[in-house]
Amino acid sequence: MTQSGFLAVIDLGTSKIKGVVGRKNENGVISILASGTIDSGNSIRRGMVYNIEQAGANVQKLVMMLENSISRKIGRVYVSLAGQSLHTLEFNEMKQLSSGMVTEEVVNQLHKAAEKFQPEMKRNYRVADVEYYIDDKPERSPVGVTGSQIEAGFELIVGRPNLLTNIQKSIASKTELKIADYIVGATASAEMALNEEEKELGCGYLDFGAGTTTLSVYKNGILRRMVVIPFGGKNLTKDICALNFTENDAEQLKIKFGKAFENQDGPLFSSPFSSKPDIDLAELNKVIGMRLDEIIANIKEQINISGYEGQLGAGLIITGGASQLRNLDIYLTQKLKLSVRKATAKKTVINNAPELINDPSYTQVLGMLLSAEEDCEQVLVESYDDAEGDENRTFTSGWFGSGKKKAPKPEKKEKKVKPAKKEGGFISKMEDVFGGIFTEEDDE
Repeated sequence: MTQSGFLAVIDLGTSKIKGVVGRKNENGVISILASGTIDSGNSIRRGMVYNIEQAGANVQKLVMMLENSISRKIGRVYVSLAGQSLHTLEFNEMKQLSSGMVTEEVVNQLHKAAEKFQPEMKRNYRVADVEYYIDDKPERSPVGVTGSQIEAGFELIVGRPNLLTNIQKSIASKTELKIADYIVGATASAEMALNEEEKELGCGYLDFGAGTTTLSVYKNGILRRMVVIPFGGKNLTKDICALNFTENDAEQLKIKFGKAFENQDGPLFSSPFSSKPDIDLAELNKVIGMRLDEIIANIKEQINISGYEGQLGAGLIITGGASQLRNLDIYLTQKLKLSVRKATAKKTVINNAPELINDPSYTQVLGMLLSAEEDCEQVLVESYDDAEGDENRTFTSGWFGSGKKKAPKPEKKEKKVKPAKKEGGFISKMEDVFGGIFTEEDDE
């Protein structure tokens, strides 16, 4: 990226829609130019666009805020892809090696097969990761290795088709923006927060958001499983509402006094809201704890399903806005018997904006900048009629990021999802927790 262009990303969160504009240098280090947030209202539910008109209007307002901050026009954006139905799916492809050696062409053919695979009733959104075997022996860099056959085990990220169509409709309904690409939020967040050693040793990566909690399991450097649990910080707030508080007051109580783990019974305290009665702190945190127990029971089950329980040497890494609940790391350590690290964006990747780097609610949107490549700036370029004279000069919108005076390139067609190189009441009975919690009706 040169100084005339920038990258623009939008994270469609359940509680907040966040936008960031940044510039990436030749070493991949990002400088933040502007950032902003706007309340999602009721437009996003569990990470998916629910009210198309309202979501589009919110994005338009946010983009205008960002444009005012940088005094430049944004013509296209990268948008987060999330939702309760997103999960990983294994796909295997094998080829015989007629030449006795793995070539680049063979590897490309395997990847194309993974990209084209469409599971029933779902859409293949991204090839997240891949593991190669040559004659049944694992090989990370297969090109040039001799053998008789190669097998590739892909981890695909799939989900309901309307995850994408709802975003397209919302952006198109209220804005003139083009969508540069869709970025899976969970993988973007992990790329920004995890280091290679944690992925290699094995870890559970927990993005604790307002509407959902996403668990990603890594082992030997590869994403092994990703699943979205349809509970988040907003569920804690709604549970507190049952103690006769409005949602706004309940949210403030959670932030100011809520704890995931209490060492002793808390005393009575006066409510910060004069119209509200006193509340027992122990009762407040009991409500929070009951919902957390439900969420963690699901996390534990999903780690077990992944097949890597007891093999996560780097423990659990947590981020996301709801991860700021006090003592959550202590709670998770006790419940899951894993070491816990709170994570935010890597300081080595972003060279400014410490207020965003240190805020776990920004980990995902900042991670999206790592995947973004296309210039998102819209500029005015001069064009002339055949007749001479300045009176015949006109201005048209065009795309370029180099800052050089040149004719605009033809507008690129909207890209489809581009694969990367690799790939909820309280508990009564365990079968109630796990048998139907991941139904997809709630995505609608």
